[in-house]
Amino acid sequence: MHFELSEEQALIQDAARKFADDRLKPNAAKWDEEKIFPVDVLKEAAEMGFAGIYTRDDVGGSGMSRLDAAIIFEQLSRGCVSTAAFISIHNMVSWMIDTWGNDEQRQKWLPKLTAMDMIGSYCLTEPGAGSDAGSLRTKAVRDGDDYVLNGSKAFISGAGTSDLYVVMCRTGEAGPKGISTLVVEKDTPGLSFGANERKMGWNSQPTAVVTFEDCRVPAANRLDEEGKGFSIAMNGLNGGRINIGACSLGGASEAYDLAREYVQGREQFGKPIEAFQATQFKLADMATDLDAARLMLYRAADSLDRKDPGAPKHCAMAKRFATDAGSKVANDALQLHGGYGYLKDYPIERIVRDLRVHQILEGTNEIMRVIIAKSL
Repeated sequence: MHFELSEEQALIQDAARKFADDRLKPNAAKWDEEKIFPVDVLKEAAEMGFAGIYTRDDVGGSGMSRLDAAIIFEQLSRGCVSTAAFISIHNMVSWMIDTWGNDEQRQKWLPKLTAMDMIGSYCLTEPGAGSDAGSLRTKAVRDGDDYVLNGSKAFISGAGTSDLYVVMCRTGEAGPKGISTLVVEKDTPGLSFGANERKMGWNSQPTAVVTFEDCRVPAANRLDEEGKGFSIAMNGLNGGRINIGACSLGGASEAYDLAREYVQGREQFGKPIEAFQATQFKLADMATDLDAARLMLYRAADSLDRKDPGAPKHCAMAKRFATDAGSKVANDALQLHGGYGYLKDYPIERIVRDLRVHQILEGTNEIMRVIIAKSL
C-alpha cells in the first residue's frame, strides 16, 4: 500500500489547483450571485483534459484513472464547488457513451464532448422516482427505426444549455430490467425545458425539468441493448459518488484553510482565538475528518479502477462519509468565522450552501446506508 501520490499524480494535482485558483476562485462569487453558467471556462477546463478525464484517448479523452479524477475534483472544488460538480456530471455522460456506446456513437459525440464543444447532461431522476430509480416512468416505445419518448426528468443539471441528454427510460417490463438508455440531442422535436430552479446552492449551473412529448429518438441513439439502462445508471453512479465526495472534500478543505487563516488574525479577550483550546480542538477534528474522507475516497477510487467486487460498497461508504464530513467541516469553518461567516463578503457561506446538496444527489446518504447494509 502506497499513500503518497506518484510524480504524475502530483503534477495533475498541481495543474488542477492552479486552474481552480486562476479561473474558478476569482469568479465563483459572481457566478453564484448572478446565476452564470460559465461555458467559456468549461471549455478552458476541457483544454486541460478535464472534460474526458477517464474517457479513452482515441476520441480526445485523457485516459486517466478514477483516482486521478478524485484528485482533480478535490482541487477544482477549492475554486468553485458548483462548477467542479458540473464538470463531474459531464464526465459521467462522456464515460457512459465511451463505455457502452458502439464505435459509431463514440466517434459521433465524444470528440465534441471531450472538447466541451458539446455539453452533456444525465437524466435519471423523475418527479416521482428519486431514490427508487427502478420505478421510473419516462417511457420509450419502439416505432420502426425510432423510439417515441414521453415523460419528464427532474433536477437535471445543465438542462436547456446542454447539447446531449443521456436518458434512462422504460422500454419494457416494470422494474429495473425494463429500463434502457437513449441519447437525446438538444434540437430533437418534442424536447423542452422548465424554468431554471431557484436553489439554495449550485447556482453556477442551471437546473430544470426536462420534458419529452412524443419525442422521436433514433434507435441508433440507444446505448447497449434494451434493458441494460439500470445497470448503466448504477455503474455510472459508483464513479459519480467518488467524484461528488471529492467535490465535498475540496470545498471543505478550502473552508478549513480559510478558517485556520481567520482564527490566526481574529483577536478576542486580548489574544488570537487560535490560542483557545476550544478552537484548537475543533480544528483538530476538522483536519482528522478531512484526512479520513480523503483516504476513503482514494481507496474507493482505487477499488473501482481495479474492478474490485467490493467497489460499490467502498463508493457508498466514501460518498456517505465524505459528503457528511464535508458539510460538517464547512459549517464548523463558518462557526469559527462568527458573524462574518454568515456574510456573502466571505466565501464560507457559499461553500456551505453548495456542499449541502451533496448529501442528497448521486443517491441520498440514506440510500448509501442501504447499499452498505446489503453488503453486510
